[in-house]
Amino acid sequence: MKVVVAIDSFKGSITSADASRFVKNGILSIYADAQVDTVTMADGGEGFLTSLGRSMEAIMRTATVTGPLGTKLPVQYGLVPESNTSIIEIAQVVGLNLVPENSRNPMKTSTYGVGELILDALDQGSRNFIIGLGGSATNDGGVGMLQALGYQFVNKKNKLLGLGGNILPEIESIVVTKVDPRLKECKFLVACDVNNPLFGQNGATHVYGAQKGATPEMIKLLDSGLVNLSNIVKRVLGKTAATVPGVGAAGGLGYAFVAFLNGKIESGSKVVGNAVKLEDLIKECDVVVTGEGRIDNQTIHGKAPASVATLAKKYNKLVVAIAGMVENDIESCHSVGIDAIFCVQREPLTLDEAMNTMTVGNNIVATTAQIFRLIKGVSTTIQPDVRDIVVEEVVEEIQEPLDEKMSGDNAIFGKK
Repeated sequence: MKVVVAIDSFKGSITSADASRFVKNGILSIYADAQVDTVTMADGGEGFLTSLGRSMEAIMRTATVTGPLGTKLPVQYGLVPESNTSIIEIAQVVGLNLVPENSRNPMKTSTYGVGELILDALDQGSRNFIIGLGGSATNDGGVGMLQALGYQFVNKKNKLLGLGGNILPEIESIVVTKVDPRLKECKFLVACDVNNPLFGQNGATHVYGAQKGATPEMIKLLDSGLVNLSNIVKRVLGKTAATVPGVGAAGGLGYAFVAFLNGKIESGSKVVGNAVKLEDLIKECDVVVTGEGRIDNQTIHGKAPASVATLAKKYNKLVVAIAGMVENDIESCHSVGIDAIFCVQREPLTLDEAMNTMTVGNNIVATTAQIFRLIKGVSTTIQPDVRDIVVEEVVEEIQEPLDEKMSGDNAIFGKK
């Protein structure tokens, strides 16, 4: 038995690496001699630096930059000197987890620190950047990052504007005379797990603003501000990128990379998968295990499980997924190649209890063991010729209608 485990983190609960380790333990408890290859997955958000950094053998460097609320904080990023590449996970700079819940306000938070981190990487000789986009506390359209890089945004009175999403409606023009010239030598590959445009009902603010602390009134102001930013960029720079899938990621930070820095957006799972040579591993395996903290109908939109399953089905592999929470609207997940989805939760618990790392780890081991116990049982009892039985023939043998008490929502199993 050869198994590839390519599972994302359960956000706020367990890392991708730890989740993979627990899955492996569950598999080996049933198939003691199984070959299990684990891949640390990420789709642009939490864990992106760890996953990509390990696979690319990056050197970790720490720089002190500005956090989302303006305070200084130490942030790590990866350096790959051989290819002049830097790996940046923006969640480490402006992540939602860095802002206390009672202080979340996307009118004030800024991406300035992301620009500072890029400047530090430029000083180290980097000219190629891989950016993990996701999990931000910001909604400033990436203007803060651009300000750190030398772009200046002015109002109708030609006065420089400050930081935060609240400046977006005031922007009247953009001054580029002080932009760092080294940026012209750079390439930016932006990895993200969403395909939202910059503004509108499916845009950065309407979809993600509330979780960042935006009130309904703030959402209106921020969304109109992003519309204004797009119009100014089109007029001053001649760039139109507001509808490119993914530019709404991280409060519009994706837009700044595409419109100002000629960045290219790709699926984070694909970027990581390519780096760890996931396809080569899947070609040779029997079963693929994937998953994430929550699986629902949004999983198919660039999330790691969907990306892994699509690749696995290219080689007709069995794909099972596990999650801490499984919603009712998961039918679309089967359409992208996930054969079956299992929730690891085994008993009623409070949210805090359910997200406890060791609790989740133990649940992952137990659930995985049951999955592979079933796989082992099926593989040893079902013969090839049995699998070829035509369903219609079996159906024809059922002559009598089922007892009403044995079907539907009120089924009483095991009784007549």
